[in-house]
Amino acid sequence: MDEDTNAAVRRFPDRSRAISDRAARDEGFREMCADLATAEAELRKWSTSTVPRREQRIAEYNVLVDELAREIETTLDASVVPFPKR
Repeated sequence: MDEDTNAAVRRFPDRSRAISDRAARDEGFREMCADLATAEAELRKWSTSTVPRREQRIAEYNVLVDELAREIETTLDASVVPFPKR
């Protein structure tokens, strides 16, 4: 797994297999994982910053990280194929 996909695995460790499988076949999903990794890196950067707009940027990146995580989770949930009822 690459670092981008690892960002999703860190967020959803119990779904690492599903993340890996989906990333192997879905470029859009890989891009979501890359966006999450980038947003998390920016959040870490801003968390150590001392510039005046620090708090605003932290809040923005927290929202972005949460939204991307929800989007990844929704995509993974849509990948689950339920067993037919008997």
